[in-house]
Amino acid sequence: MLALVMLINRAGSMVLPFLGVYMTAHLHFSIENSGVVLSFFGIGSVLGSWLGGLITDKIGEYKVQSLSLLLSVPLFCMIPLFTTEVGLAGIILAQSVVSETFRPANSVAITKYARPENITRAFSLNRMAVNLGFSIGPALGGILSAISYEFLFYSNALAALIAGITYIVFFKKRNQLAITKAKKVKDTAVDTKEGSPYRDGKFLLYCFFCMLFAICFFQLFSTLTIFYKDTAHLSQEHIGYLLGYSGFLIVLLEMAFVQIAEKYFTLGITMLLGTFLCGLAYAMMAFDYTLITLIISMTILCVGEIWTLPFMSTITALRSGAHNKGSYMGLNGISFSIAFIVTPYVGTLIAEKFGFTALWLGTGIFAILIAVAFYFIVPWMLGNKVSKEEVL
Repeated sequence: MLALVMLINRAGSMVLPFLGVYMTAHLHFSIENSGVVLSFFGIGSVLGSWLGGLITDKIGEYKVQSLSLLLSVPLFCMIPLFTTEVGLAGIILAQSVVSETFRPANSVAITKYARPENITRAFSLNRMAVNLGFSIGPALGGILSAISYEFLFYSNALAALIAGITYIVFFKKRNQLAITKAKKVKDTAVDTKEGSPYRDGKFLLYCFFCMLFAICFFQLFSTLTIFYKDTAHLSQEHIGYLLGYSGFLIVLLEMAFVQIAEKYFTLGITMLLGTFLCGLAYAMMAFDYTLITLIISMTILCVGEIWTLPFMSTITALRSGAHNKGSYMGLNGISFSIAFIVTPYVGTLIAEKFGFTALWLGTGIFAILIAVAFYFIVPWMLGNKVSKEEVL
């Protein structure tokens, strides 16, 4: 049901991939100014991830997710009212703060309801819901944006409302039962203090490299769509179809590929392979951007994503304790949110000053170096704590 709620919510995820095109083609912002505005989504993500992790440990993931979904509705509806760089940056900042509080709370809910031995597959199932929604959203968004960009924002608002109502109806009683059960366990357990993730040096280093990876990967949500339109000369509908293909492919492959990685690879090797493939996917576009190459590149990027993102959540859960998961998930989310700040501005700046060839080559080389770093950092950080049964 958590995955179903995520599916409903992300089925309306048409806004983010098309924000760059919306600002350049509809509002006539420059590419560089569009990158600056997109960076405010990242600033809001940092604040939202920190706030979501903090209040999840205090008031529980149920209230945080409910409030985040319902408060997102009016904010999405307000976005079309702002047509200047300053105004649009402000509303995107507010919407991002509210929506990003959802992520750490949702991750904690997964560790709460999933069986310990299924933790990575539970994160994968949730990501499959994200990507199935993402395969529907951009494809529909590409069609609707050709008619009116306002449809994107109102559709996102409707999806958030339906997701919020579904979540509240299904989980209200189950949350109360879980609270009662947890209270009984706490009353009989020995009280142990768990440290802050902000004082965990090894985890901070891990999050730093997660941020560097996200800077490479999140070109998907900013510069890649601009590249598709301005350099590869794809129509908005074809951009939507290609992004939708990526989500559909992940839905088909994720669970099988995750099981392969769990069976045959260590966490360090899985992160090495996944990050390397993501870098390769971007680097190949520096040499050719015909449609078949773009499809192959997106396919490789999807496999790399499958072998990276769900395992990052598992590694975070393994490193955290029983009562500070929200803070750990929030800090790991912050590493991705910082990337949202850096990626649009740096990516669009490099593309504008040096061209997309330099951007894609640089992204590929950078990702390979990060892959090697993950290979050494992950086992060094986890040590002997490599059993999924230790997550809960």
